[in-house]
Amino acid sequence: MKAHGSVHKYGDNVDTDVIIPARYLNSTSPAELAQKCMEDIDPDFVKRVEKGDIIVANKNFGCGSSREHAPIAIKASGISCVIAESFARIFYRNAINIGLPIIECKEAADEIEAGDEVEIDFDSGKIYDLTKKKEYKGQPFPEFMQKIIKAEGLINYINM
Repeated sequence: MKAHGSVHKYGDNVDTDVIIPARYLNSTSPAELAQKCMEDIDPDFVKRVEKGDIIVANKNFGCGSSREHAPIAIKASGISCVIAESFARIFYRNAINIGLPIIECKEAADEIEAGDEVEIDFDSGKIYDLTKKKEYKGQPFPEFMQKIIKAEGLINYINM
């Protein structure tokens, strides 16, 4: 399983309130949530994001409220993977549950910049910055987690 796209870069402590502001939580529609994704931290995100793009951030991505809306909004916006130095544990679990690939790698989070073209091989955990011609080693997903992501989430996986 692979992801490939252009990078949108953020810093430390990107919380769920800026990923999808609370004022939009009255919707559970992935398409509606995607239209408001990252609005409070990057108002032009939805205008720039393209299917397959990748978010790269630093420490503690997805901290704050435990809302599942945050990874749903990211995935529905077209983002194929989030790379960060670290993730808030509840966000990590919610991302896997809804089938959003995430990968931890400090070096990649530090060095990859906005606009870089990146490819990720989830089987090996390798991250390739095609723009800078650099390779990073992230933590590969265990096979059972890859199956959940391929199924587009835990519910689909259980119902297979």
